[in-house]
Amino acid sequence: MKLYLDEDVHKKIALALRLKGYDVISAHEAQRQSLSDYQQLEYAIVEQRAIFTFNVGDFNRLHKEYMENGKNHFGILLSKQMPIAETIRCLTKFLFSHSSEEIKNNIFWI
Repeated sequence: MKLYLDEDVHKKIALALRLKGYDVISAHEAQRQSLSDYQQLEYAIVEQRAIFTFNVGDFNRLHKEYMENGKNHFGILLSKQMPIAETIRCLTKFLFSHSSEEIKNNIFWI
C-alpha cells in the first residue's frame, strides 16, 4: 500500500514508516502544503496513494461526495491528533494488517 500524509501530519512520520519498509510520502516532501483538502485528495489519487489526515470533518465530507458522484480514491485514513510515536505505531499496525484493495474507496479510523 502506498500512503500520502496530509500537511498536518509531521514529516518525521513518513521517514519512520519508510524505514520500516512502507512506501510513504508527506505533503512537505512533495511540496504540496497550503492546498485545499480537495487538491490534497486529488494528488493522492494521481499518485495512487491512500491519504492519512487529522482533518476528520472535511475528509469525511469529501469521501461522501466522491462516493455519491461515483469517483474513486485509494482510501482515506482518519485520526485524532496523536503524538508522533503513537501515530507511527498506529499506522504501522494498520499498514501491516490491511491491503490496498481493502481500503480503496473506503474510509478508516486509525
